[in-house]
Amino acid sequence: MKSNFDTYKKELENLRCNACERKLNSLKKDGKYILEESKRYLNLSSNDYLGIAEDKDIRKRFYRIGDFSLGSSSSRLLTGSSSVYAKLECLLASLYGKDKALIFNSGYHANIGIMSGLLTKKDAVFCDKLNHASILDGIRLSEAKMFRYKHLDYEHLEELLQKHRNEYENAIIVSESVFSMDGDIADLNRLIELKKKYNAILVVDEAHAFGVFGEIGLGIAEQQGCIKDIDLIVATFGKAVGSVGAFCTGNDVLINYLINKSRPLIFSTALPDVNIAFSYCIITEILPNLKSQRQQLLLTAQKLREKLIQAGLETRGGSHIVPVILGENEIALNVSRELIKQGYYLLPIRHPTVAKGSSRIRISLRADISYDEIEQIPNLIKKVVEIS
Repeated sequence: MKSNFDTYKKELENLRCNACERKLNSLKKDGKYILEESKRYLNLSSNDYLGIAEDKDIRKRFYRIGDFSLGSSSSRLLTGSSSVYAKLECLLASLYGKDKALIFNSGYHANIGIMSGLLTKKDAVFCDKLNHASILDGIRLSEAKMFRYKHLDYEHLEELLQKHRNEYENAIIVSESVFSMDGDIADLNRLIELKKKYNAILVVDEAHAFGVFGEIGLGIAEQQGCIKDIDLIVATFGKAVGSVGAFCTGNDVLINYLINKSRPLIFSTALPDVNIAFSYCIITEILPNLKSQRQQLLLTAQKLREKLIQAGLETRGGSHIVPVILGENEIALNVSRELIKQGYYLLPIRHPTVAKGSSRIRISLRADISYDEIEQIPNLIKKVVEIS
């Protein structure tokens, strides 16, 4: 007799055979290192871009500030919100020069909540083909018509807008600013031109840029000088800020609408005050003083890209995320195993997370890692590729 689990067992076996199976790791972190048994590895698979999450001095400094709740026990619309939330949301709105801001439990919650909250069956969304899974999931939940334009191809985007915009009530253009898998950067001013021309709402996800780009770390929109023309800016505290949670900021009509329509916000228990207070502390006291660290991080990334190209390897982008495109899953696994053996904690990114045939090693740099510490990586990868 067939077991209820046979279908799942078969699929797991298929994943194993195709080098696609995912597993959870139990790791101990120590600053920029991963500790496993008696071994120590340089952590290059983290989103802790400024090294804040593992900074013990910052942690001790924060704990001296005050006594904050470790649980909220309610959604924000009941008793889960607090003056700490209000303080951080006011700060974020002020920094970006927007009407209001709204905090979510995670970047995933934010994106599925924004897309599914703002869009209906009567609407259309024009989405970069490489946007994050959370954006795509939110669009699918909304049941709006989705048009996916070729990655960073704004001529293709305009063709789609020209052809389809007038068929729908509302239209949203949505893009990441720094793309998480390729490390490349959107032209936000071009997106603004198109949203104005075709009467659309522009949503920009700054998850991987917030804290890293811009004079005070507000992201690519700050760097490109176009914050005021973006309708909704989304970012996370869980990457460069070293905390947890996410936010969006924009026009008060959009924020108020999300408070009433965003199901992840309405039906989730709120984050505890301690997390919100920590994010506030980092954004007010730490981020503004890390300009030199941001510059060093991007300079290290640029030098590493140049070395990878000299080694004949394929890399992309222009940010602190440095992918090395290797092709098949098995090659990416082999490269990862060798790098880990040599002391670099670098995990493979494989299909279906990325397109088939584009499996890679994604080097996520952080400000406290010097170029000297990673200089040998291109040659190590090249050797494995040559014998694979």
